[in-house]
Amino acid sequence: MAGHSGSKRVIYAALAGNLAIALTKFAAAFFTGSSAMLSEGVHSLVDTGNGALLLYGMHRAARPADRTHPLGHGRELYFWSFIVALLVFALGAGVSFYEGVIHIMAPEPVVNAKVNYIVLGLSFLFEGSSWLVALKEFRKQKGMLGWFEAVRLSKDPSVYTVLFEDSVALLGLIVAFACILASELLEIPELDGAGSIGIAIILGATAIFLARESKGLLLGEPASPEVQRKVLAIAGQDPAVQRANGILSVHIGPEEIVAGLSIEFEDHLTAPEIEACIERLEARLNEEMPEIARLFVKPQATGTWEMRRKTIAEASDEH
Repeated sequence: MAGHSGSKRVIYAALAGNLAIALTKFAAAFFTGSSAMLSEGVHSLVDTGNGALLLYGMHRAARPADRTHPLGHGRELYFWSFIVALLVFALGAGVSFYEGVIHIMAPEPVVNAKVNYIVLGLSFLFEGSSWLVALKEFRKQKGMLGWFEAVRLSKDPSVYTVLFEDSVALLGLIVAFACILASELLEIPELDGAGSIGIAIILGATAIFLARESKGLLLGEPASPEVQRKVLAIAGQDPAVQRANGILSVHIGPEEIVAGLSIEFEDHLTAPEIEACIERLEARLNEEMPEIARLFVKPQATGTWEMRRKTIAEASDEH
């Protein structure tokens, strides 16, 4: 799991910042009575818990394969990422929406508003620092891909989850500041509650997006086209292989791929020679592509593979 060092650094930075910010926001909400500030405190507390869950998921995913999980535990990270999305929706968005509605129905003017402004300013500074750490790591991972394309194709939800949470946190701080200021200047306390509802909408939209991405990873997403091409190229270079027909692959973790190779071997090969070929392929892939955690090889005629590939393509088109 050495490849996760960058992800862990991002999560630790967010975890430390969110915990300090949450406590500060709750203190400010207590002294000022601001609904938007209370919602921001809940938001930061949820983000803190989410960071802890992502770290827990990475720890669980690092466990080796065993009798009950022969392909390993890599998908535990995807499961806990999905739980994080649910918590953002249920706790973050739910509590913020409830607070906003209550404050609109029974509005109370914000007192000691300067405390809120100071806390929001400091929170923006701390959240911004965490956001920069997550942005730097995500830019390193995405390469030349566009932002949303990189998220869609990413198999490591830990970095982009933190980046999205930090981005939403910064946006929420702006909404809270604008609504508290407007509430004070216009003497309309309901605007403070409207800020909470605005924060709830932002959190809800983010949670739905994160849940959708986590769902795809949980169901099983294939390796990138580049990885598939490289595996087929390596297989096709072996003298015992007449043709590497294709590959079926699935990510069971950010850096763990199970691959099934369809290969048409040379007709004159004996069973021991085919076994030796498979051992060569496994050894080379283990050296050049360690992300291929499990390899299964199926001797198969090219025509049979093409029929299977066509069936899969037609089923994809129907959906």
